[in-house]
Amino acid sequence: MAAPADTDAPEGAVQSAVAKARYVRMSPMKVRRVVDIVRGMPVGQAASVLQFAEQAAAKPVAKLVASAVANAENNFDLDPATLVISTITVDEGPTMKRFQPRAQGRAYRIRKRTSHITVEVTSVPEGARGGRRRSKGRTR
Repeated sequence: MAAPADTDAPEGAVQSAVAKARYVRMSPMKVRRVVDIVRGMPVGQAASVLQFAEQAAAKPVAKLVASAVANAENNFDLDPATLVISTITVDEGPTMKRFQPRAQGRAYRIRKRTSHITVEVTSVPEGARGGRRRSKGRTR
C-alpha cells in the first residue's frame, strides 16, 4: 500500500515511498528497540542487520522495509541501491484486554498490545549520501 509522495516531482527532487503495517501483535516498546537500530540506514544494510537480529520484532520490520522498497521500485521507478530509510515510526495500536484468573476470585489484567509501523524510504543519489553519523556516548 503505497502513498504517492511526489508524483509530479522535478527530476532533481527527492522522491520517497511509504509502507505501513497496522495492528502488528507486538508491544510498541519492543518494536521500537529494533526500529531504532535501522533508522537512517541504506535499505540493503538495514535488511542484512534485520536478518540477523535476534528480536522477534525484526521479522515484521524487515518485511515492511522490503514492502517500502517494492513500492518505491514499482510505483516511482526508483533504484533500490539509492534508497535510504528516511523515516520509520512505531505508534501504539489498540490494546486487547484479557483476564488471567487468580486465587480467591481475583483476576489479573493482561494487556495484549498492538503496533502500527510506518516506513518511508527516500532516494538519495550515491554521491550525496554521507556516512551515517552517530552521537558518541556520554563523556566521562
